[in-house]
Amino acid sequence: MRVLILGGDGYLGWPTAMHLSAHGHKVVVVDNYLRRQVCEELDIAPLYPVPRLHDRARRWHAESGYTVNVHIGDLCEWEFISGIFESFRPEAIVHYAEQPSAPYSMLDRRSATLTLQNNISATANMIFAVREFVPDAHIIKLGTMGEYGTPDIDIEEGWIDIEHKGRKDRFLYPRQAGSLYHTTKIMDTDLLWFYVRTWNLRVTDLMQGPVYGVKTAETNDPSLRSFLNYDEIFGTVLNRFVVQAIAGYPLTVYGAGEQTRGYLNIIDTMNCIRLSVETPADKGELRIFNQVVETFSVNELAGRVAEVGKTLGIDVTVNTVENPRKEREEHYYNPVYTGLKDLGLEPHPLTDDSLADIIETIVPHKQNIREDLFLRGVRWA
Repeated sequence: MRVLILGGDGYLGWPTAMHLSAHGHKVVVVDNYLRRQVCEELDIAPLYPVPRLHDRARRWHAESGYTVNVHIGDLCEWEFISGIFESFRPEAIVHYAEQPSAPYSMLDRRSATLTLQNNISATANMIFAVREFVPDAHIIKLGTMGEYGTPDIDIEEGWIDIEHKGRKDRFLYPRQAGSLYHTTKIMDTDLLWFYVRTWNLRVTDLMQGPVYGVKTAETNDPSLRSFLNYDEIFGTVLNRFVVQAIAGYPLTVYGAGEQTRGYLNIIDTMNCIRLSVETPADKGELRIFNQVVETFSVNELAGRVAEVGKTLGIDVTVNTVENPRKEREEHYYNPVYTGLKDLGLEPHPLTDDSLADIIETIVPHKQNIREDLFLRGVRWA
């Protein structure tokens, strides 16, 4: 299939490009390097340098023989995105192209405005481009489990059946975001649902939990690995804990540490995207999957890192810090996540061996770790 990946330079975008091309799809990636620019402005360096997209595509072709075509430009500019859609005519669009950080969205007015403008405008332009050039194409949008918040009932896969005063109907599951970033993802879902009903689009919305890990099946060449951010702004919690452990820095557990979320290995993200691409939603369908493999509290993750670190000769300590976020620190959390397994997903749970492999992959970059990036003082209120 012809697959267009929006946000193809990111932590997940570039591995997805390699994965789909290795499975026979014709892949084009688009990015404007926004994440790189924000990291430069805030003096947040990833653990190791990552080549730019054209160089990555050349290295991938030399390594594998597969081709990924690259376009650099801003999806908020109609002339750019319409040109890509008109020339490539994608059959599937994977939409990662958003400012992806909750802490960044809460940093200040400027970062909040950038998050709103970038995320909503990119999604809207994508929708209009699909309608104009490829109305039968399948949109795969990366949502987030953070859209749901932490309700005191089970989290269904996107939809909930309600009986009220003797009548029944089916609705999008209630959303209650925990940051402005997560709020923009809710807006994405609402935009897509409106245009599914209005223009008969086909959409899969993947409510993804925090992702961890570095390696995928396509990264035998270490220079093809994706970004690894470990800072408070862009680092996901398990990746951040691993880097802190290697640096000898106490793991930063926010508040009570019982905040529970659904997690998955980056390998599972690749497989979830491919399965969604290869088994598209129907016309006029908004199909929603909860893209997680298992749930952990923050304390459980910290404990796992400490235990596995000890077996590798790393003395790991855990430190409780004041929670900078407005969130429940102890709560019920029981998401349903069967849809992707029904498509054929074979999960890679977090085992001691897989966690040890992540640690051993990061250890050679220990000299690059900057401890000043672990806590930047971003507060929700």
